[in-house]
Amino acid sequence: MNESSSKLAQALTTLKSIQDNGHQVIRSNQLSRTERETLIKYGFLRSIMRGWYAASQPDEKLGDSTPWYTCFWSFCAEYLDDRFGQQWALSPEQSLALHIGDRTIPTQLLVRSPKATNNSIELPHKTSILEVQLKLPEQAHLTTLNGLRVYTLAAALVYSSPKNYTQHPIQMRTALSMVSDASDILKVLIVGGHSAIAGRLAGAFRNIGRAIIADSIINGMAANDYRVSETDPFTDKILIDFGRRQLSPYSNRIRLMWSEMRNDVINLFPEPSSKPADINNILEKIDEQFVSDAYHSLSIEGYRVTEELIELIHSGKWDPNTSGESKKHLDAMAAKGYWNAFQKVKETITSVLNGANPGEALERVHGDWYLALFSPSVAAGIVSQQDLAGYRSGPVFIRNSMHTPPDKEAVRDMMPTLFDLLIEEESVAVRAVLGHFIFVFIHPYFDGNGRIGRFIMNLMLASGGYPWTVVPVEKRSDYMHALEAASVKQNIKPFAEFLGRLVNTSD
Repeated sequence: MNESSSKLAQALTTLKSIQDNGHQVIRSNQLSRTERETLIKYGFLRSIMRGWYAASQPDEKLGDSTPWYTCFWSFCAEYLDDRFGQQWALSPEQSLALHIGDRTIPTQLLVRSPKATNNSIELPHKTSILEVQLKLPEQAHLTTLNGLRVYTLAAALVYSSPKNYTQHPIQMRTALSMVSDASDILKVLIVGGHSAIAGRLAGAFRNIGRAIIADSIINGMAANDYRVSETDPFTDKILIDFGRRQLSPYSNRIRLMWSEMRNDVINLFPEPSSKPADINNILEKIDEQFVSDAYHSLSIEGYRVTEELIELIHSGKWDPNTSGESKKHLDAMAAKGYWNAFQKVKETITSVLNGANPGEALERVHGDWYLALFSPSVAAGIVSQQDLAGYRSGPVFIRNSMHTPPDKEAVRDMMPTLFDLLIEEESVAVRAVLGHFIFVFIHPYFDGNGRIGRFIMNLMLASGGYPWTVVPVEKRSDYMHALEAASVKQNIKPFAEFLGRLVNTSD
């Protein structure tokens, strides 16, 4: 082994040891100067700020934000502990986001600390930390989530800004829905003498159908000689019923997003031209789209496949046993898996066209689609068989996205809710647009989410007489930006408009 290789091997060994000890970010004093410079030279380390680094891979493109977004929250926890000790907390608004499982990367993270200097710390990819010098609430009103010091749910609701109700209604309603009774909130309100805030919270709870909690707040404050004038901080009413004690923030968040977004989809999505009666004719037209759909869908995900390979698989003439290294080639296996899954999707479309409820049909077979998509890769030893055992068992990140998919426990709550919403939804357009978006928002699998999301879209489109619609790889940037707007800003309009234009050109 030459000297350069030896240095790199030693540096990587040290880096692995640091990561094995639970560190996603690396301090400069954890590495020797030679190790640090070697890892930077070969692309295994990228600078966050002076003295702080993020691990990366040499094949990651310059400007790729994924390594930074992946370690953002870990960096903030370690950096803020290093800077302020235990004398800091995220803002009440950011605390609420984390309580409901929303780990979207903010462009500016607001941090409160009595030791702060009211400065903004610039971080990679146009993100920053704004430290504000403020006294912290009493210790009982603070807690820790994944190393981040935050306000408790009750304290965050009390101290959250009034404008947060109008700027982030989904977040606020989801957090309110987690509260089972008024006890913890009343403790914060009474100790602080917050009669105006009590009126706002009472109105907010009544808005989401939790009248008992609203009345308890008013009565509890009155019993302590505080007069409360109830006001509703939201600008609209909701059309969903949370139930008396449905406390899963993950399920409620999905239901709120669906309710908030569906009217925009209905208003922006084109009506179907006409619903063909001949099922065989519909399936023939879908078959005609396979080569184009497979090429574009796989290319969007970064696979390098040719239309010739896809056509060979389509015709049944491709034989992995006589295709040289293709048997071990990820791209070829992905193309074969796409063909297998496409057949499963057609079977589901047939059942729906024969009268099955699209949401119920999807719930029964979506796991079969996933298995079909990756079974060739399992057979070739590219993918582990245990990776196909249900939903993902760990975290996953979307390249260059500020949206962090929910954790594995949340997936188990969100997926049944998605199916319930699809089963109950009457609008074909809403099923197609939100079915695709919510599925990739949840990201229930380690891989294949985009392909299955587009299959869901086309299943729902077919159920209402729309044509099979291909998302072209040439429009990948527009497609991903529209999904990002929906995921990060809860703005579904760009995505509904984008898919609507594609549907119009598919007629």
